[in-house]
Formats: sequence, C-alpha cells, structure tokens
Amino acid sequence: MTQAVLVTGASGLLGRKVLQVFERGGWKTTGTGLSRAKPPSILKVDLFDQAAINATLDEVKPHIVVHCAANRFPDRCDTDPEGTRALNIDASRRLAQATASRSILLLYISTDYVFPGTPGDAPYEVDAVPQPPNFYGQTKLDGEKAVLEETKDGNLGIVLRVPVLYGSAEEPSESAINVLMDSVWKAQGKDAEITMDDWAQRYPTNTEDVGRVCFDVASKYLAANEARSNLPKVLQFSAEDKFTKFEICQLFAEIMGLPLPGMKGKKDTGDPKATVQRPYDTHLSSQTIKDLGINAKTQDFQAWCLKIWRSVLLGLGWWVTKLQVDLVLGRMHRALYVSFATAQYM
Repeated sequence: MTQAVLVTGASGLLGRKVLQVFERGGWKTTGTGLSRAKPPSILKVDLFDQAAINATLDEVKPHIVVHCAANRFPDRCDTDPEGTRALNIDASRRLAQATASRSILLLYISTDYVFPGTPGDAPYEVDAVPQPPNFYGQTKLDGEKAVLEETKDGNLGIVLRVPVLYGSAEEPSESAINVLMDSVWKAQGKDAEITMDDWAQRYPTNTEDVGRVCFDVASKYLAANEARSNLPKVLQFSAEDKFTKFEICQLFAEIMGLPLPGMKGKKDTGDPKATVQRPYDTHLSSQTIKDLGINAKTQDFQAWCLKIWRSVLLGLGWWVTKLQVDLVLGRMHRALYVSFATAQYM
C-alpha cells in the first residue's frame, strides 16, 4: 500500500522541500498552506480552525503528518506574541490531538533555539536541559511539550530539532542565510557602512538534507509499529559547517569575485540590550539520528554555494529569485536577477 504524508507549511522554505522528497520517494503527498496555498497539491487550510484540520485529515488519510508550519523568525515573534503562541503552540497542540485520535504519526519540526547557546556548552545532546534564549525558542519548546503530551499514549509524536536552514527560496527573506546575499550587494555601495555579526556561531543546513532525514524518520517509525515505544521521541539533525554571519557574507563575496570593504565584522559578545537575544552557539548533536541508522551526512555549504553560483553564470536561473541588484563594476551599472531557487531559521 502506498504511504501517504501530509506536510503543513508546504508553501514555505522547508515544507516545499519535504514535500518534494516524499514525492520522489513514491509517497502520496499533500501539503497545506494558507496565503500561498496552491491546490490541489497544497491545500488551503487554516491551522487555527479545528474543523478544517479534522476535515483535511479525514480526506487525505495520511500515515504521517510533518508539521513544518510555524512563525520561525525571532523578531517577528516578539512583535506578534499572541499570534506566535497561537501558531507555534496552540495550533500544534490541536493538530497533535487530531492526529493522535486517528492513530496518525506526527513529526514536529523544532529548533536549536530551545537551548541557551552559552559559550562552551555546545554541542547539545537531545537530553540537554532546554533554556531558550528568546521568545521564539520558548514557543517552539512549548510546542514540543504540547505535541509529546498529546501523543504519548500511542507513541505517535516525534520532535526533530534543526538549526538555521538554507535552500530553495521564492523570496530571499524566507531564509536567514539567503537574505545575507542582499547585504553583500548593499555593501558594494560607494558609501556603504554595514556592520555584520561576527560572533555568534551558525550551522547552515540544507533543506534537501532535512527533507531526506524527515523521509527516513517517517519510514523507520512507521515500520516499527508497536516497537515504536522503544524509539526516541526527540531527534536532532544539523550540519557541522560552522560560520558567523560575517563569514557567510565573506564567502558569498569571494565566490562572486566581489570586494567587501563596505562591510565590517562585529566581534562583540552579543548585545544585552537587544530586543531579541540570540545565542552564541546552539550546535545540535546529530547522534540520535546516527544511532537510528539514518544517514546524517549533509551537503558542504561552501561547495553548494559555489555550485549554485556557477549555475548562475551558465544562465540556469538559480540563487535568490526576484532580487534586483544595481551592481557597480568599474563604470558599468547592471541590474542582476539572481536565483538562489528554482533548482532547488537567525
């Protein structure tokens, strides 16, 4: 029998790729979205509407739901705390109740920001004590607790924590990595004076790799049946490549042969007065994934970026879509549309 998956947030950065990976694996795939829904492959479903959730589950009859939908931008979370709680916690709880009552497995995508990121603490194992550094991380941790609580009786809930992601983007703002390209372009300005964080450590992980891990986890946990109670409820997956935001910008500039005099790195150890606190290093250990026999290898970030840029030069239309740039090269002014997408959380 063909397995079926339902992916929430399927119009977003990670959800799109998760949907593609399951489709390539021969599964019956259905996604949900809201403002960017594209029926029939991505259904318009309001996750605040319990009746709509129930109707969708009854129609699609998935074996597993991969819950990617979330408010995952820390600054936006702080400006809309009520809406963030509603989506990251309350909607996750309602979805877990609905899937558990139908014996459907639920895979909840969480974040490395459940950990404090104190210098010297990383890497964090799954049993490390969570202590979110900001409101976003707290809502995702509370979402984890809600999902595991509602699904505990049937062992039907799994949490997968991942770090900042990059990959296919319809808009550069979808990814905290992709959007750094915009800063590199702005730094080309004659009087540019851009300050970029060169302190906090980040581990950019490709959405293709996360999608593959979701697929492998789904396959393993569904095949386990009653033995699922012996499998871990919380998993983590991360790339090992480590960069600061400034180092990523330097890499982008080097690949494209651009100078970067208009940008300076900031080595300060965070700003205690900042509205949204960001941790120093929340590197996740992927040991639980390895212990399950699941491939934890990831794409090399620098090699991937170089490959994509070469494709740009070949006119294949990859990189960040719809990003118009006025780039001064000597006396030449040109508008470049680069696409970090179509081929394919900071």
